[in-house]
Amino acid sequence: MAAAGQVVVGVSGSLAGLAALRTAARAARSSGRVLVAVLAWEPPEGEVLHARNPDSAWAARCAREAAARLDRALEEAFGGTPSEVTVVRRVVRARPDRALRRATARDFAAG
Repeated sequence: MAAAGQVVVGVSGSLAGLAALRTAARAARSSGRVLVAVLAWEPPEGEVLHARNPDSAWAARCAREAAARLDRALEEAFGGTPSEVTVVRRVVRARPDRALRRATARDFAAG
């Protein structure tokens, strides 16, 4: 998905997700835009159950694991962060659809 100055892609680590990441990187490179790689995560039991028994240390660990998954996806897709395009990593605690909408809305608001 392309916004004014960026190409936003959801990252999951799946084979289809890695293909989408590569395609988005090509689009960003050819258009001179920034590649925004978004990995969304939620507590495994869901936000409602987590809200009943919040644990900030556990949530921080989940966020670190999500960031590591994003790094692994970039490693698998490109052998690391691609040097020919600017990459912004975003690890967002939200459902994927909401995380991607927010990522594109930021650029529309700024652009």
